[in-house]
Amino acid sequence: MQQEIDVDIHPVYPISWRASALNGLLRGTTKPISALLLRHEIGMELVARVMALGERLPLPPPAHVSIVKEDTTPSCSEWVRAGDDLDESKVLLYFHGGAYFFCSPATHRPITWRLSAAARRPVLAVDYRQGPVHPLSESLADALAAYQGLLDQGYEPADILIAGDSAGGHLTLATLLALRDRGLPLPAAAICLSPWADLSDSRRTVNRWVDPMLPASRVDWLARRWTAGLDCRDPLVSPVFGDYTGLPPLMVVTGSTEVLRDEGRRVARKARGAGVKVTYEEWRRMPHVFAILADVVPEARLVFGHIQRFLDAVAASSGASVSPPVPEPVPAGESPVLSVAADPPQPSLTGQGSDSAAA
Repeated sequence: MQQEIDVDIHPVYPISWRASALNGLLRGTTKPISALLLRHEIGMELVARVMALGERLPLPPPAHVSIVKEDTTPSCSEWVRAGDDLDESKVLLYFHGGAYFFCSPATHRPITWRLSAAARRPVLAVDYRQGPVHPLSESLADALAAYQGLLDQGYEPADILIAGDSAGGHLTLATLLALRDRGLPLPAAAICLSPWADLSDSRRTVNRWVDPMLPASRVDWLARRWTAGLDCRDPLVSPVFGDYTGLPPLMVVTGSTEVLRDEGRRVARKARGAGVKVTYEEWRRMPHVFAILADVVPEARLVFGHIQRFLDAVAASSGASVSPPVPEPVPAGESPVLSVAADPPQPSLTGQGSDSAAA
């Protein structure tokens, strides 16, 4: 792939048996369970508790990865470092996903330690306040406070990256818009993995039946739940309606069969229309936030090489030094069965596509 920033990429690869099996497992478990439980606060509490137990289940990070709790706050925010040769003058601020009511920095370590390796810098994963106790405004306040805290520690804005997945992708976009509107210095770039960017009253129909993980009706229900009493088309509530003028380069990664796929497309289209350089990547038949599955799915590991390509392109465009590639070791007994080639850049993101074509 060339070192370009403003580009559409549709990776080409054979679907691994692990990805196919996981899609089937998600379709048979996560999707129907979510459809059943996400109807009232009792169900949300049960999901949150189960996921809290799940913090102990992900495979431990490699020995060269260090995880240190943030000592300046009483929260569970944590510093993640993939090695001891990182550029400590730079940092990546990460907002985890979880529909604004579950998950934590601990559940997203499969993403954060790999981001540290790709960006060659420490990652600060923020434990922001979530619902149903806390509204969206308090989540955003925590995100802005975390960014300001990095500035107060002496980090230059040009040495800060922001990233997030799903609800954390929403928080990433809202943080960028809020910083710009307040006249505060902006980070060098931002990365959104499967961003949940539209919390308006629009009913989701794209990929409604083919998404292996998310029931569209429950996403709609959560959007109504979090925006009660708010203007759901306020850009800080639904970033797809924002004006992206003046924002830094943006990378958006989605799966082709996600119900949230077109929200990522719309963000990319809106940002480009405002003059922002955008790398948009759509990965065939990958589930929501597939990067978190990198411990078990080969395709999920490949996306971090694409993220490094994007960051190197941003660095090259600003005259900064470019990091050498940092390949992830291939587990014993597993051949590197995938290679990825970029499709020619697409002319625009205006085409919506059909559900059946995305399957």
